[in-house]
Amino acid sequence: MAFADDLKMYRSSVIKLTSSFGGGMGRLREVCGAVSGMFMVAGMFWGYTEPDEHRAKTEHYRRIKKLANQFKEIHGSIICRDLLGLSEKSNSPIPEKRTAGYYQKRPCVQLVGNAAGILEEIMQKAEIEDINRK
Repeated sequence: MAFADDLKMYRSSVIKLTSSFGGGMGRLREVCGAVSGMFMVAGMFWGYTEPDEHRAKTEHYRRIKKLANQFKEIHGSIICRDLLGLSEKSNSPIPEKRTAGYYQKRPCVQLVGNAAGILEEIMQKAEIEDINRK
C-alpha cells in the first residue's frame, strides 16, 4: 500500500494483487510477503519489458539482490518460516484471525515497514544517481 499512489494504482487493486503474498506466499512460509511486495514494486519502477533485454534484466536482478541483501542484513533471512521461527510442519492454509494478540506475536507489520523503508532508500539513491548523470 505504501507505493500505491506512486504506481498510480487503486488501493483495491493493490490489495488483490498482493493478497497471495501473506504467510510467505499463501501460507507456504517461503519468501516473506513483505519481500515479495518490495520486489514487485521494484519491478514496477525498474523492471524490463522484453525477456531478451539482457542489460536491463541484469541491472534489475542486481537491484533485487541488493534489496534482498539489505533485508537479510536487518532480519537474517527473507524466508517467512525463518522470520517467524516456525517449523516446516506449520503450513496449514487456514489463516489465523487478525486480532491484537495475533499482531503482538507476529513481526509482519515491522517487516513490511522495513521492506518499504529499504525500497524508499534505494529509490532515493536511484533518483540522485539519475540527477548526477544529467
